[in-house]
Amino acid sequence: MTCHSPESTETIENERRTDTESRVVDSDETRIGQAMKDLKNTGWYWGSLTANEAKEILQDASEGTFLVRDSSQRDYLFTISAMTSAGPTNLRIEYKEGKFKLDSVVLIKPKLKQFDSVVHLVEHYVQLSRTTSKGASQSLAPPNGTVQLLLTKPVYTATPSLQHLSRIAINNATRQVQELPLPNRLKNYLTDYSYNV
Repeated sequence: MTCHSPESTETIENERRTDTESRVVDSDETRIGQAMKDLKNTGWYWGSLTANEAKEILQDASEGTFLVRDSSQRDYLFTISAMTSAGPTNLRIEYKEGKFKLDSVVLIKPKLKQFDSVVHLVEHYVQLSRTTSKGASQSLAPPNGTVQLLLTKPVYTATPSLQHLSRIAINNATRQVQELPLPNRLKNYLTDYSYNV
């Protein structure tokens, strides 16, 4: 029979707590690092662009045109700047407990979907926007004078390569890249950016 003094029990609990906190930090660093890698591959991540600079870029763009940039607010990592029918607007992306989601009013926040990466989040809303814009009449205005947010066309920092555009087209056509009769090196390139936006 062994006895533990209160000090040794407290030490064990502190070590467990520290180990758990360390794993959470490692997990967050890994997830944010992967999100950054994915974003840099998109071509529509603009980095440390300011809200005014984003507004200038979007000023003459069509509704639904968007870009992702670093957030200028300390509590957020990223912001989507998009052109709406009322002009350019900014949506903050919240990161909490390993997931990314759009920031919103408290009442709607629990209903918003959460994603493992920023690109997954954008991909979801682009698909939703494409579905919504196909089914909706252009003459209908959103209720209560609100502005409908559409994400349909990214603004690239530079003209994307034909390889990258081909990768997006292939990923849009199939999620079975490993089954395609292609060399492994090409399959790796396709799966390195498995999004369709």
